[in-house]
Amino acid sequence: MSDAPVAIVAGHGSFAEGIRSAVEQIAGRGDCFVAVSNAGLGPGEIEARLREALSSSGARLIFTDLPAGSCTIAARRLQKADPGLVVVTGAALPTVLAYACGGDVAKAAEQGRAALTVLEGPK
Repeated sequence: MSDAPVAIVAGHGSFAEGIRSAVEQIAGRGDCFVAVSNAGLGPGEIEARLREALSSSGARLIFTDLPAGSCTIAARRLQKADPGLVVVTGAALPTVLAYACGGDVAKAAEQGRAALTVLEGPK
């Protein structure tokens, strides 16, 4: 178990809950995350939902699914008003899992980059 502080995972559809659920199944650390979906929400509503999640959880980190997606744009707006907020885009399970198990954003990002592997078939 780690002492990883709570972070927000935000994305399209059930991406965020899926990531949180996978972390819980693999490491028993789903409690490190608040899942936020943008389903059915406009830009202002996404920003409000993220602001509410940050306020209620005390999180200082938001993981998002797409670098130029609506959740990232909303998170960046919040970050502009609060420069201490960290936003990690293009989040994938290895990155979020590394954070849950270690609580270190830089190390989680490093492990996430290292986990990206392209497997090509026979030529």
